[in-house]
Amino acid sequence: MKKLLCFFTSLFLISFLGFGQSYDIVIRNGHVIDPKNNIDAVMDIGIRGGKIATVAKKVDTSKAIQVVDAKGLIVTPGLIDIHTHDFFGTEPDHYLSNGLDAIAPDGFTFRTGVTTVVDAGSSGWKSFALFKKNIIDNSKTRILVMLNIVGEGMRGGPWEQDRRDMDGRLTGMLARANAKIVVGIKTAHFEGHDWTAVDQAVEAGKLANIPVMVDFGGSTPPLSIEELFMKHLRPGDIFTHCYAQLRTRESIVDTLTWKIKPFVFEARKRGIIFDVGYGGISFAFSQAIPALQQGFAPNSISTDLHTGSMNNAMKDLLNVMSKFMAMGMDLQSVINASTWNPAREIKHEELGNLSVGAGADIAILNLRKGKFGFFDYVGRKIEADQKLEAEMTILGGKIVYDLNGIADPVIAPAIPHLPAAPELH
Repeated sequence: MKKLLCFFTSLFLISFLGFGQSYDIVIRNGHVIDPKNNIDAVMDIGIRGGKIATVAKKVDTSKAIQVVDAKGLIVTPGLIDIHTHDFFGTEPDHYLSNGLDAIAPDGFTFRTGVTTVVDAGSSGWKSFALFKKNIIDNSKTRILVMLNIVGEGMRGGPWEQDRRDMDGRLTGMLARANAKIVVGIKTAHFEGHDWTAVDQAVEAGKLANIPVMVDFGGSTPPLSIEELFMKHLRPGDIFTHCYAQLRTRESIVDTLTWKIKPFVFEARKRGIIFDVGYGGISFAFSQAIPALQQGFAPNSISTDLHTGSMNNAMKDLLNVMSKFMAMGMDLQSVINASTWNPAREIKHEELGNLSVGAGADIAILNLRKGKFGFFDYVGRKIEADQKLEAEMTILGGKIVYDLNGIADPVIAPAIPHLPAAPELH
């Protein structure tokens, strides 16, 4: 009886182990960079059931449905862009809130390795429901939201100046009721020479226990960013467009001495988060280069994606990441600022990492060699000999973008109404 029991036990274990070695996808031979888990080495990754099943030096591919040879490529967590504008619509006078300047995300995420975007204030407490119904619920890209303190959202012009439409209590309550989607509060474009918008946003952030992102400035004379950092924002709140240099905003680098202002370092010690938020006119090499030279790198790299920025100097997240490498930031730090750091900033630490059991959101990147030029909105140009490009993007364990067909076998989405192509001989 004991021998029979041992036999069946062994049979069960063999069967179990055999099942454990089967994978939906195995990524082989890639240079894995996973800042959360301090991985920076050539490793294999096994994916099963939409999750990371294993990360190891060698993973058995014999039972894998698909195998991806990532030799010579960089494998990272799916990129997180925490400053985008995704509330695309058809209203011509609505700017980024159900307007024509916003971007339908699925067309511009996966081709750049991005699996999660955070819409930064396009919708407010009045327009969020429409944004969710039209865009969020109908997108493959994971869309999280920072609610605008203005009820109309980023409609532009006078709508963003209406103090009567800034309601910290209503915004915070809506954020709390939609906690799975709403990860922050946003204030932007306010031109009043007072703290109304910031203080209302902080009230909402406190009520929902989420950070505030500030697109700050526009008043004449500019309000003090030292006062903003030290008296109005909380640790964990986010200062976006941190390398902007505009007449209506105080910059972090003194334009007379080209030194970082001392209180900026103090603000970072206090816990203020500095985000790139590149935008159309909100990034200047004249700020970023001296800041990096003085050891002031961004906490997170983001795009401020909209039609104006993507067709200007910004382009896309990989282009911005490549710019920071061209300015001297190392690859590992750039990946950290585009994955694990933003995940922590928005309090979604299930994202931005390749831990076993985590959702299989993965970017496979090629560091292309060549001659490349990067410029800012005033036309200043720097050159580099390398640039990041997305080879593959995996979302929830499914390949959603494969630039060169590196999956074996290639499993393309079926289009029933098209006949099968003849074999080439």
